Amino acid sequence: MKINKVAIVSKFGSKKSENAAKMTAEKLLKQKFKVYTISPVSIKGGEEINSLEDLRKIKLDLVITLGGDGTTLRTFRNLENETPLLAINVGGNRGILSEIKLDEINNAIQHIRKNEIWLDKRTRVVASCNGEQFQPALNEIYVNRKNLTKTAEFEIKFQNDTVKQKMDGVIISTPSGSTGHSLSIGGPVLHESLDVLIITPVAPVHRLPSIVVPDEKVEITCSHDCNIVMDAQVIKSASFGDIITIKKYKKPAVFVRLKKKGLRQMTKLGF
Repeated sequence: MKINKVAIVSKFGSKKSENAAKMTAEKLLKQKFKVYTISPVSIKGGEEINSLEDLRKIKLDLVITLGGDGTTLRTFRNLENETPLLAINVGGNRGILSEIKLDEINNAIQHIRKNEIWLDKRTRVVASCNGEQFQPALNEIYVNRKNLTKTAEFEIKFQNDTVKQKMDGVIISTPSGSTGHSLSIGGPVLHESLDVLIITPVAPVHRLPSIVVPDEKVEITCSHDCNIVMDAQVIKSASFGDIITIKKYKKPAVFVRLKKKGLRQMTKLGF
Protein backbone atom coordinates (compact mmCIF):
# COMPACT_ATOMS: atom_id res chain seq x y z
CA MET A 1 0.00 0.00 0.00
CA LYS A 2 1.62 3.24 -1.16
CA ILE A 3 0.69 6.36 0.81
CA ASN A 4 1.14 9.79 -0.77
CA LYS A 5 -1.94 11.99 -0.23
CA VAL A 6 -2.64 12.65 3.45
CA ALA A 7 -5.37 14.82 4.99
CA ILE A 8 -5.03 16.27 8.50
CA VAL A 9 -8.20 16.82 10.56
CA SER A 10 -8.13 18.73 13.86
CA LYS A 11 -10.65 18.95 16.69
CA PHE A 12 -13.25 21.60 15.95
CA GLY A 13 -12.52 24.85 17.83
CA SER A 14 -9.43 23.54 19.66
CA LYS A 15 -6.27 25.65 19.31
CA LYS A 16 -4.23 22.85 20.87
CA SER A 17 -5.44 20.45 18.22
CA GLU A 18 -4.97 22.98 15.41
CA ASN A 19 -1.36 23.59 16.48
CA ALA A 20 -0.78 19.84 16.61
CA ALA A 21 -2.24 19.57 13.09
CA LYS A 22 0.21 22.21 11.80
CA MET A 23 3.14 20.43 13.41
CA THR A 24 2.06 17.09 11.97
CA ALA A 25 1.58 18.62 8.52
CA GLU A 26 5.10 20.09 8.61
CA LYS A 27 6.58 16.72 9.50
CA LEU A 28 4.72 15.02 6.66
CA LEU A 29 5.75 17.69 4.14
CA LYS A 30 9.39 17.16 5.07
CA GLN A 31 8.90 13.49 4.23
CA LYS A 32 7.53 14.50 0.77
CA PHE A 33 3.89 13.58 1.40
CA LYS A 34 1.18 15.67 -0.28
CA VAL A 35 -0.74 17.22 2.60
CA TYR A 36 -4.27 18.61 2.84
CA THR A 37 -5.44 20.65 5.82
CA ILE A 38 -8.93 21.85 6.68
CA SER A 39 -9.67 25.51 7.35
CA PRO A 40 -8.71 27.29 9.60
CA VAL A 41 -5.54 25.15 9.66
CA SER A 42 -3.16 26.31 6.96
CA ILE A 43 0.49 25.42 6.31
CA LYS A 44 2.96 26.53 3.65
CA GLY A 45 3.44 23.76 1.11
CA GLY A 46 0.11 22.12 1.95
CA GLU A 47 -3.28 22.50 0.33
CA GLU A 48 -6.08 23.99 2.43
CA ILE A 49 -9.67 22.87 1.87
CA ASN A 50 -12.77 24.57 3.22
CA SER A 51 -14.57 21.85 5.11
CA LEU A 52 -14.52 18.24 6.20
CA GLU A 53 -17.18 17.45 3.59
CA ASP A 54 -14.70 18.37 0.86
CA LEU A 55 -12.62 15.29 1.73
CA ARG A 56 -15.12 13.29 -0.35
CA LYS A 57 -13.87 15.07 -3.48
CA ILE A 58 -10.26 13.95 -3.02
CA LYS A 59 -8.85 10.46 -3.53
CA LEU A 60 -6.87 10.17 -0.31
CA ASP A 61 -4.43 7.49 0.83
CA LEU A 62 -4.62 8.36 4.53
CA VAL A 63 -6.40 10.65 6.99
CA ILE A 64 -4.89 11.64 10.34
CA THR A 65 -7.18 12.99 13.06
CA LEU A 66 -5.90 15.00 16.00
CA GLY A 67 -8.52 15.30 18.73
CA GLY A 68 -10.76 12.96 20.67
CA ASP A 69 -13.21 10.27 19.66
CA GLY A 70 -15.70 12.89 18.50
CA THR A 71 -13.22 14.09 15.86
CA THR A 72 -12.66 10.53 14.69
CA LEU A 73 -16.40 9.81 14.44
CA ARG A 74 -17.04 13.07 12.61
CA THR A 75 -14.29 12.30 10.10
CA PHE A 76 -15.43 8.75 9.38
CA ARG A 77 -18.92 10.07 8.66
CA ASN A 78 -17.40 12.00 5.75
CA LEU A 79 -15.28 9.13 4.42
CA GLU A 80 -17.53 7.14 2.14
CA ASN A 81 -14.86 4.70 0.99
CA GLU A 82 -12.25 2.60 2.78
CA THR A 83 -9.78 5.44 3.36
CA PRO A 84 -7.46 4.43 6.25
CA LEU A 85 -7.45 6.70 9.31
CA LEU A 86 -4.80 7.16 12.00
CA ALA A 87 -6.38 8.59 15.16
CA ILE A 88 -4.10 10.60 17.45
CA ASN A 89 -5.46 11.59 20.86
CA VAL A 90 -5.02 15.34 21.35
CA GLY A 91 -7.29 16.79 24.02
CA GLY A 92 -9.66 13.83 24.12
CA ASN A 93 -10.85 12.39 27.43
CA ARG A 94 -9.88 8.75 26.99
CA GLY A 95 -9.31 8.52 23.27
CA ILE A 96 -10.87 5.07 23.11
CA LEU A 97 -10.69 5.01 19.31
CA SER A 98 -7.20 6.52 19.09
CA GLU A 99 -4.06 4.59 18.20
CA ILE A 100 -1.33 6.86 19.59
CA LYS A 101 -0.63 10.08 21.48
CA LEU A 102 1.01 13.11 19.88
CA ASP A 103 4.49 12.37 21.21
CA GLU A 104 4.49 9.15 19.16
CA ILE A 105 3.96 10.90 15.81
CA ASN A 106 7.56 10.60 14.57
CA ASN A 107 7.54 6.85 15.08
CA ALA A 108 4.15 6.59 13.38
CA ILE A 109 5.34 8.51 10.30
CA GLN A 110 8.29 6.15 9.93
CA HIS A 111 5.96 3.15 10.12
CA ILE A 112 3.78 4.74 7.44
CA ARG A 113 6.75 5.48 5.17
CA LYS A 114 7.94 1.88 5.44
CA ASN A 115 4.40 0.53 5.07
CA GLU A 116 4.74 -1.19 8.44
CA ILE A 117 1.11 -0.77 9.38
CA TRP A 118 -1.94 -2.96 9.91
CA LEU A 119 -5.41 -2.06 8.64
CA ASP A 120 -8.18 -2.67 11.15
CA LYS A 121 -11.58 -2.82 9.41
CA ARG A 122 -14.71 -2.02 11.42
CA THR A 123 -18.41 -2.40 10.65
CA ARG A 124 -20.38 0.81 10.12
CA VAL A 125 -24.16 1.26 10.11
CA VAL A 126 -26.41 3.50 8.06
CA ALA A 127 -30.02 4.58 8.55
CA SER A 128 -32.58 5.47 5.91
CA CYS A 129 -36.14 6.75 6.09
CA ASN A 130 -38.66 7.83 3.43
CA GLY A 131 -36.21 7.19 0.62
CA GLU A 132 -33.36 9.22 2.15
CA GLN A 133 -30.16 7.55 3.30
CA PHE A 134 -28.20 9.39 5.96
CA GLN A 135 -24.45 9.47 6.63
CA PRO A 136 -22.92 6.28 8.06
CA ALA A 137 -22.17 5.88 11.75
CA LEU A 138 -19.23 4.01 13.25
CA ASN A 139 -20.59 3.52 16.77
CA GLU A 140 -24.36 3.59 16.82
CA ILE A 141 -27.68 4.85 15.62
CA TYR A 142 -30.09 5.83 18.40
CA VAL A 143 -33.80 6.19 17.71
CA ASN A 144 -35.69 7.95 20.51
CA ARG A 145 -39.08 9.55 21.10
CA LYS A 146 -39.43 13.32 20.69
CA ASN A 147 -42.41 13.68 23.03
CA LEU A 148 -41.03 13.20 26.52
CA THR A 149 -44.44 13.33 28.19
CA LYS A 150 -45.73 10.12 26.57
CA THR A 151 -44.17 6.68 26.43
CA ALA A 152 -43.86 5.53 22.84
CA GLU A 153 -44.34 2.03 21.48
CA PHE A 154 -41.49 0.80 19.31
CA GLU A 155 -41.71 -2.08 16.88
CA ILE A 156 -38.37 -3.65 15.99
CA LYS A 157 -38.09 -6.16 13.15
CA PHE A 158 -35.01 -8.20 12.30
CA GLN A 159 -34.95 -11.29 10.07
CA ASN A 160 -38.29 -13.01 10.80
CA ASP A 161 -38.64 -11.77 14.37
CA THR A 162 -40.57 -8.81 15.75
CA VAL A 163 -40.29 -7.16 19.15
CA LYS A 164 -42.93 -4.61 20.17
CA GLN A 165 -42.84 -2.75 23.45
CA LYS A 166 -43.22 0.65 25.07
CA MET A 167 -39.84 2.28 25.71
CA ASP A 168 -37.93 5.54 25.39
CA GLY A 169 -35.90 4.42 22.41
CA VAL A 170 -33.59 1.82 20.93
CA ILE A 171 -29.87 1.80 20.12
CA ILE A 172 -28.49 -0.12 17.16
CA SER A 173 -24.81 -0.43 17.91
CA THR A 174 -21.79 -1.84 16.08
CA PRO A 175 -19.12 -3.84 17.92
CA SER A 176 -17.00 -0.66 17.94
CA GLY A 177 -19.87 1.16 19.62
CA SER A 178 -20.49 -1.62 22.14
CA THR A 179 -18.28 0.18 24.65
CA GLY A 180 -20.25 3.41 24.32
CA HIS A 181 -23.88 4.35 24.98
CA SER A 182 -25.07 0.74 24.69
CA LEU A 183 -22.68 -0.41 27.44
CA SER A 184 -23.83 2.35 29.78
CA ILE A 185 -27.36 0.90 29.84
CA GLY A 186 -26.36 -2.73 30.17
CA GLY A 187 -25.40 -3.82 26.66
CA PRO A 188 -22.62 -6.37 26.07
CA VAL A 189 -19.02 -5.62 25.07
CA LEU A 190 -18.17 -7.31 21.77
CA HIS A 191 -14.89 -7.91 20.01
CA GLU A 192 -14.42 -5.10 17.50
CA SER A 193 -13.83 -7.46 14.55
CA LEU A 194 -17.28 -9.12 14.67
CA ASP A 195 -19.83 -8.58 11.89
CA VAL A 196 -22.94 -8.25 14.05
CA LEU A 197 -25.20 -5.55 15.44
CA ILE A 198 -26.49 -4.99 18.97
CA ILE A 199 -30.11 -4.00 19.59
CA THR A 200 -30.29 -2.31 23.01
CA PRO A 201 -33.69 -1.11 24.28
CA VAL A 202 -33.67 2.14 26.28
CA ALA A 203 -35.93 2.13 29.38
CA PRO A 204 -38.41 -0.57 28.24
CA VAL A 205 -41.57 -0.84 30.33
CA HIS A 206 -40.99 -4.58 30.71
CA ARG A 207 -37.45 -5.89 31.07
CA LEU A 208 -35.96 -6.50 27.64
CA PRO A 209 -32.27 -7.40 27.27
CA SER A 210 -29.90 -6.41 24.50
CA ILE A 211 -30.01 -8.70 21.48
CA VAL A 212 -27.02 -9.49 19.25
CA VAL A 213 -28.13 -10.11 15.66
CA PRO A 214 -26.46 -10.70 12.27
CA ASP A 215 -25.45 -7.51 10.48
CA GLU A 216 -28.55 -7.48 8.32
CA LYS A 217 -31.23 -4.83 8.24
CA VAL A 218 -33.21 -3.83 11.30
CA GLU A 219 -36.52 -2.01 10.83
CA ILE A 220 -37.90 0.31 13.50
CA THR A 221 -41.27 2.05 13.67
CA CYS A 222 -42.48 4.29 16.48
CA SER A 223 -45.96 5.32 17.63
CA HIS A 224 -44.74 8.92 17.99
CA ASP A 225 -42.48 11.29 16.09
CA CYS A 226 -38.88 10.38 16.82
CA ASN A 227 -35.24 11.37 16.38
CA ILE A 228 -32.64 9.37 14.47
CA VAL A 229 -29.28 10.16 16.06
CA MET A 230 -26.00 9.17 14.38
CA ASP A 231 -23.01 8.78 16.72
CA ALA A 232 -24.55 11.36 19.10
CA GLN A 233 -23.59 14.08 16.61
CA VAL A 234 -26.18 14.28 13.81
CA ILE A 235 -29.96 14.25 14.33
CA LYS A 236 -32.61 13.53 11.71
CA SER A 237 -36.38 13.26 12.17
CA ALA A 238 -39.00 10.62 11.46
CA SER A 239 -42.78 10.86 11.83
CA PHE A 240 -44.92 8.33 13.68
CA GLY A 241 -45.40 5.20 11.62
CA ASP A 242 -42.39 5.85 9.36
CA ILE A 243 -40.18 2.82 8.78
CA ILE A 244 -36.57 3.49 9.79
CA THR A 245 -34.23 0.97 8.20
CA ILE A 246 -30.79 0.41 9.72
CA LYS A 247 -28.24 -1.87 8.10
CA LYS A 248 -24.55 -2.47 7.67
CA TYR A 249 -22.90 0.23 5.53
CA LYS A 250 -21.38 -0.92 2.25
CA LYS A 251 -17.86 0.18 3.21
CA PRO A 252 -16.16 -0.43 6.58
CA ALA A 253 -14.26 2.14 8.60
CA VAL A 254 -10.54 1.41 8.38
CA PHE A 255 -8.14 2.25 11.21
CA VAL A 256 -4.37 2.37 10.81
CA ARG A 257 -2.68 0.34 13.53
CA LEU A 258 1.03 0.20 14.26
CA LYS A 259 0.75 -3.21 15.87
CA LYS A 260 -1.90 -5.80 16.55
CA LYS A 261 -3.53 -5.87 19.96
CA GLY A 262 -6.45 -7.61 21.60
CA LEU A 263 -9.59 -5.84 22.81
CA ARG A 264 -8.35 -2.27 22.40
CA GLN A 265 -11.41 -0.46 23.68
CA MET A 266 -11.78 -2.58 26.80
CA THR A 267 -8.17 -1.79 27.69
CA LYS A 268 -8.82 1.94 27.25
CA LEU A 269 -11.84 1.67 29.54
CA GLY A 270 -9.76 0.07 32.26
CA PHE A 271 -11.19 -3.46 32.17
